[in-house]
Amino acid sequence: MSDTKKTIVIVEDDDGMRRALQRLLRLAGYDALAYESAEAYSAAGGIESAWCLVLDVQLPGVSGPTLYARLVEPRPPAIFITSHDNETTRLAVANAGGLHCLVKPFAGTDLLRILAALDTQ
Repeated sequence: MSDTKKTIVIVEDDDGMRRALQRLLRLAGYDALAYESAEAYSAAGGIESAWCLVLDVQLPGVSGPTLYARLVEPRPPAIFITSHDNETTRLAVANAGGLHCLVKPFAGTDLLRILAALDTQ
C-alpha cells in the first residue's frame, strides 16, 4: 500500500459489524468512514473521497447493490458482504457491478487480501 491513506467507506446496518470493520481497516492503515444505511451515506455526500466501498447487501431501505448501481461512473470498486449466500444475492451483486462478495462471518484477512489486490491494480 502507498504512504497516502486511502479512504474506504463502509455501509453496514449492524452496529457491531460496522465498528469492527472500521477498526480493522484503520489498524491496517486505511481511513475508514462508516454509515448505517445507504441513505445516510448518500446524505453525507462523500463519494468523491472513497477509494473503495464495503457494502452490506441487505440494508434497510436501499440495498447495497442498488446503492452501488446508482452511483455515477467512475465509481470506486465495491466489496459486498452478506449473511445470505445464495444465487439471488450473487446475481444482485454481479448485476450491480460488484467483483467480490464475502459471506459473513468472514476473516478480516480475507477483506484485507482483496484490498491489497485492488491496491496493486
